[in-house]
Amino acid sequence: MSRINVNAVRCEALFVSALQPSDAPCALRVREEIRRAVRDLGSRGCAARVAQEFGDHPEAAILRMRWAREAVEQAFLDQPRPTGRLGRYLLADSSA
Repeated sequence: MSRINVNAVRCEALFVSALQPSDAPCALRVREEIRRAVRDLGSRGCAARVAQEFGDHPEAAILRMRWAREAVEQAFLDQPRPTGRLGRYLLADSSA
């Protein structure tokens, strides 16, 4: 059984979201968009769309993933390390 890297799922979900770097989103908005993408597509659906973008537009995909990784790091900076079930921590909100 493979382990799911929660941070990777977060990055992929943000990558496939409609959110743009030019939106200069706050941490709460980043977390909301990640929740929405995971809810709508699932982790595998997000990964499939990321793979498609890297195949179709690799240069643009690299830049977007770099932004997604930085945004996720900032949005979850104060979050506890994920353990246990993916959904419980992937969708955790620091305001709770």
